[in-house]
Amino acid sequence: MGSDSVRLARAYHERTKHTAASVLSDPHSLDWENQPLPFKVYKDLAPIALPAEPPRAQAPVLACLASGGEGRPEGFAPRLEALARLFFLTAGVTKKIETGGRAHYFRAAACTGALYHIEVYLVCGAVPGAGGGLSPGVYHLAAHDYAARRLREGDFRAVLARAAGEASAPPAYFVFTSTFWRNAWKYRSRAYRHCYWDGGTMLANLLGAAAALGVPARTVMGFADAPVNGLLGADPAREAALGWVELGRPEEAPEEAPALLPIVHPTTPLSESQVDYPLIREVHAATSFTAGEEAAAWRESARALGSDPLPWEEGQAFPLAGEEAAPASVDQTILRRGSVRRFDRERGIRLGELSAALRAAAGAFPADFLPGGAPALNGMFLIVHAVEGLPPGAYLLDRAGERLVRLKAGDFRSRAGGLGLGQELAAEAAVNVYFLSDLERASAALGGRGYRAAQMEAALMGGRLYLAACGMGFGATGLTFYDDDVISFFGPAARGRDVMFLVLLGHRRKGRVFFA
Repeated sequence: MGSDSVRLARAYHERTKHTAASVLSDPHSLDWENQPLPFKVYKDLAPIALPAEPPRAQAPVLACLASGGEGRPEGFAPRLEALARLFFLTAGVTKKIETGGRAHYFRAAACTGALYHIEVYLVCGAVPGAGGGLSPGVYHLAAHDYAARRLREGDFRAVLARAAGEASAPPAYFVFTSTFWRNAWKYRSRAYRHCYWDGGTMLANLLGAAAALGVPARTVMGFADAPVNGLLGADPAREAALGWVELGRPEEAPEEAPALLPIVHPTTPLSESQVDYPLIREVHAATSFTAGEEAAAWRESARALGSDPLPWEEGQAFPLAGEEAAPASVDQTILRRGSVRRFDRERGIRLGELSAALRAAAGAFPADFLPGGAPALNGMFLIVHAVEGLPPGAYLLDRAGERLVRLKAGDFRSRAGGLGLGQELAAEAAVNVYFLSDLERASAALGGRGYRAAQMEAALMGGRLYLAACGMGFGATGLTFYDDDVISFFGPAARGRDVMFLVLLGHRRKGRVFFA
């Protein structure tokens, strides 16, 4: 993967930017009769019921977000009960409502358009647990009936270890894929961004829950793509691996894996017909690796990243407030989480609450593209409307200095609504938090695959904002944006950057709730 991957990733990003002209002239309408199923369903595989009463993630949510994913001491291997709870808190169905003749499923993590295109697979050795646990194999974890279905029998962890160019393997992997059409049905070519937006939001849940249950967890985004897709039986034109999380302490990888025969188990068609969006296939192929050695070299190149060098403009600085108490557990927070659809503009949040949420978002997490452990590809820029102890205005977060630097003062509610595609939601919220990445810097260290990493990191940080806000008793939601207008608004401090993700924070207006 060379300079072409950088060029094609950048071209994809430019071609999928929202502008006022592109949104107003867009003729696309939703074909409700062809809406995809919200689940991947294997027709002929027997379900293996997951434990009905797994352990609860009872630790306080803010402490878990700050833990950095270290988990328990050397040698710890998660039991099936813990893996089941991790899956439920990452991708499980938390509520089902029947309206208008349709079933609406609400999930543990937010997803663009509530289309839930991210699938989770388990690749593991022998997993101890109730009922004999699970034998080594490759499993699809199904949200619709909370069950595992075995796609391959045998220990295939060596396939993932080799794909990543590593000699060790954890007891278990959760592998995330995107079934592109489930999201592209609504969002078309821009759905490739949403692979990482929605995968990263789910990853925030998974890492927080893993910390609560004491399961060591490490995120991996550098791997040879074809062998991983082959292992899962995923056709990369329709479904592709995005990354995985290693669960448990790594040990020496098995020397061999059983032969990789084709997976021939049929699945229920997602919809009557599918539309192909070549941009998605092209950018994913361009940023793919062909061998584990390439992935290993990529991880080594990441050492050049360092911390995100935000330019400090002259402006008044406001120190972050002290620690905020949030007694809610990870379990409680995820189960009551819901995306806000109307904010109460008359009710702000406290500086201490905002500070706690920002610290949670910026906390360390083990990842192969972050040798320093802390987020390095995105800076946080804010439009503050209603924060007690912080004047309205535009800010950027100086993470190292534990302060917010004001870029410009004033009431920007109307402007924020305009930046959010004219949606009142952005004007009603107490705070808009934008994640901005210097893609040239990311590409210099990580090549075209740095685009994937920048999107995923931003969404993981945004997912942590969700959890921190809900844990402290207020709410959050994601929103889309006019890309270049956001950069222009924040001025010279944002020059050379691109918007990866946007999260709104504030109190929900009573009587107007929508879960996604």
